[in-house]
Amino acid sequence: MAPTHPAIVFAHANGFPAGTYRTLFDVWRRSGHAVHTIEKFGHDERYPVTSNWPHLRDQLIHFVEREAEAPVYLVGHSMGGYLCVLAASRRPDLVCGVVLLDSPLLGGVVGQAMRIGKFSGAVKRFSPGKVSQKRRHHWPDAEAAHAHFAAKPAFAGWAPGVLRDYIACGTEPQDAGHGLAFRREVETQIYNTLPHHIAPLLRRHPLGSPMAFIGGTRSVENRQVGLRTTQRLTHGRVSMIEGSHLFPFEKPQAAAAAVLGWLRAFAASGEAARAPVEAAAAMTDAR
Repeated sequence: MAPTHPAIVFAHANGFPAGTYRTLFDVWRRSGHAVHTIEKFGHDERYPVTSNWPHLRDQLIHFVEREAEAPVYLVGHSMGGYLCVLAASRRPDLVCGVVLLDSPLLGGVVGQAMRIGKFSGAVKRFSPGKVSQKRRHHWPDAEAAHAHFAAKPAFAGWAPGVLRDYIACGTEPQDAGHGLAFRREVETQIYNTLPHHIAPLLRRHPLGSPMAFIGGTRSVENRQVGLRTTQRLTHGRVSMIEGSHLFPFEKPQAAAAAVLGWLRAFAASGEAARAPVEAAAAMTDAR
């Protein structure tokens, strides 16, 4: 089916290359959206991982400029959601809507705690990087890697085929065996440099396009961060899917459908159509 709607540019979660989300992409393409993705953030030396991820943000912006016909919908899971917000705030003229998949926005006390933790180095003791830096990263072959992850509770609930997609894109031949394609040191650095400034950034530079949030009902990350800031910044556009922080892998069909639901709501409201025009005019006026 030829694309009949604005393209979707998708940004993946930390440690899970874009190919892991193949099932979602298939649904979106069948619905008439072209889908464009960066396979792995953090692995291009032109866009290094630094505090608050400005270079990863620029990688996403440059990808949209190069690969997609703007304006586009930005959809991101976890880390990818934050990158979508950063990119849309920086270049609102490229974006007609943003959907966050379990990317609860930091603000208030939580944002300040992250800022202090990064400055003091304490973040290394409480971020997920504490786990990722010790993650097993090598197996005799792809089947051994699959068996390793299939035995873990966090992966046991994934929909059929999704773990195979992850093994196909998330591991590769290495050192007479099979290793993680997404390097664990990069994953750890990304966790330890999480943006703490999104809420104040959006006060200074609003997106100019509608934003929605889809969360997992059992997401530990949502409970840790809270959804008050997310509710405020999305203007109440929040919906939930049964599942954990990894619900796009557990319920990929439902996740894909929920995203399409929000995109239809954006289009019906007229906000998605107005946003890029108004953003471009504002940028012209600023010059």
